[in-house]
Amino acid sequence: MNPETLPYRPCVGIMLINRDGLIWVGNRIQEVDTGSALTWQMPQGGIDDGESAEEAAMRELLEETGIAKARIVGETSDWLTYDLPPHLVGVALKGKYRGQKQKWFAMRFTGEDKDIDIAADDHQEFSEWTWVPVEELVELIVPFKRGVYERIVRELGPLAVPGE
Repeated sequence: MNPETLPYRPCVGIMLINRDGLIWVGNRIQEVDTGSALTWQMPQGGIDDGESAEEAAMRELLEETGIAKARIVGETSDWLTYDLPPHLVGVALKGKYRGQKQKWFAMRFTGEDKDIDIAADDHQEFSEWTWVPVEELVELIVPFKRGVYERIVRELGPLAVPGE
């Protein structure tokens, strides 16, 4: 399968920042073998037909984390893309895409840890979660997504400061 003939899947991603300036990451339940032991990531997901990127970000955050208490405080200046590694093309993302085109949003978490429920949705994405300093994000991520995460940290990382 030639990846260049496949489109990018339009998606959103969320850098959720708590009161301490830490970032939420979840340990992703693997549906396909990525070839990496690194399975942590921030919430992300597809944009439904007729849905704005902002609406998709709020919906994905709720579906993947159970969090409804957050507000958007920033977004990436442009869409970010990554390509799947060759062994995942035609397998991951339902085999329909070469990778993802993502708009990332920084959100301030306005709730408490007790408001987080990674089993809130019928299709649970994460097995566990934690808060990490923004400086540790990139090293936790599967290698083929690191370029996107480096850009997210450059653009949205300055928002990861203590506050309400």
